[in-house]
Amino acid sequence: MEREKKAIIAGANLNNDKDFASLMQELFSLAEACDIEVVGEVTQKLNKVNSSHYLGSGKIKEVCELVDEKNADVVIFDDELSPSQIRNLEKSLNCGIIDRTSLILDIFAKRARTREAQLQVEIAKLQYMLPRLIGFGESMDRQGGGSSLKNRGSGETKLELDRRKIENRISGLNRELEVLVSQRQNQRKKRKRRDIPVIALVGYTNAGKSTVMNAMMDLFNPSDDKQVFEKDMLFATLQTSVRRIDLPDNKSFLLTDTVGFISKLPHYLIKAFRSTLEEVSEADMLIHVVDYSNANYEKQMYVTIDTLRELGVEDIPVIYCYNKIDLVEGKIPESKEDYVYISAKKKLGMDKLVGAIRRKIFESYICCKFLIPYDRGNIVAYFNDNAGIKSTSYENNGILLSVECKKSDYEKYKNYLI
Repeated sequence: MEREKKAIIAGANLNNDKDFASLMQELFSLAEACDIEVVGEVTQKLNKVNSSHYLGSGKIKEVCELVDEKNADVVIFDDELSPSQIRNLEKSLNCGIIDRTSLILDIFAKRARTREAQLQVEIAKLQYMLPRLIGFGESMDRQGGGSSLKNRGSGETKLELDRRKIENRISGLNRELEVLVSQRQNQRKKRKRRDIPVIALVGYTNAGKSTVMNAMMDLFNPSDDKQVFEKDMLFATLQTSVRRIDLPDNKSFLLTDTVGFISKLPHYLIKAFRSTLEEVSEADMLIHVVDYSNANYEKQMYVTIDTLRELGVEDIPVIYCYNKIDLVEGKIPESKEDYVYISAKKKLGMDKLVGAIRRKIFESYICCKFLIPYDRGNIVAYFNDNAGIKSTSYENNGILLSVECKKSDYEKYKNYLI
């Protein structure tokens, strides 16, 4: 069995950032998620990072001593390091150097299960590596995925060959990804034609989005064996999952579970996962799931909102769903309008969430009466399956239905309105 790596985590507290402690705690959790044991921590207050070594020379010496004392394999830095910083730190500390970006990329690589997620992660990793070719050395031959090289120039350096190898690999992966993206777009078009509203779960990583989805499935589709993976860890969900939720009154919606966000999310990942996150931009409504038990939940909300804005997701109706109230001491605020307080794990407050969804997503439903001729039983059957039937009575000239239905059905069958 492979020995768990030991790491020192290091961070620069720039301009006395009030969120610095939580970011370092998050770095600790990211290391854990990558099966790395954190055995020490070094921090320094700075106005700006040191351009050559990230931290000052005195702190670098302190890190070096701690590496020797704790027999650490790697030092993990809480920011994305430049290629020159990585080279200088490797020389000074004589151990492996990992920055926050590469750590997150490694976690994504471990968690990726679907072909689409694997392609997205590999593209992001290669884009991260491109400007860092110097110093990676012969490992490029392994990272390049064995792609062939054509038209090698006799005067090309190994660096240029490595760069071309990676660029060719990225192009090949992008072509394969485009096929999957096209399939996903076709799936979305089919859903649109079915006229079923789409609701996307968004939020910070580990806020409980997958637990909310599973709670919905338990409440309304208990016979379906379609639970999504959930676990109390960062980035448990990478692939987008879509489930149909059928409410008791024949109202339905599609619920989409998406990858979580995090502070300092690498732009390579946002770019690579853009196709997956298009599910969010085309949703009819968002449920912003918040870990209400986290002391920094407000900061996490802002990170999610900013990331969505970066993806061009704006002007979509939102319900703010404050989750994990079972872990919070003290009085919980009352749910109201677009703000609900729940525990998806304990299924507390789920009725409030469903009520908020009904008010927002089904507000265009129309209450009306249709008189359906007896020889058009297929229409009656359609309404029984796709609308809320308030009452049914049998008249001399047809079946009188009092229904709550979609606007599109109201328009389609308006000849039978009374």
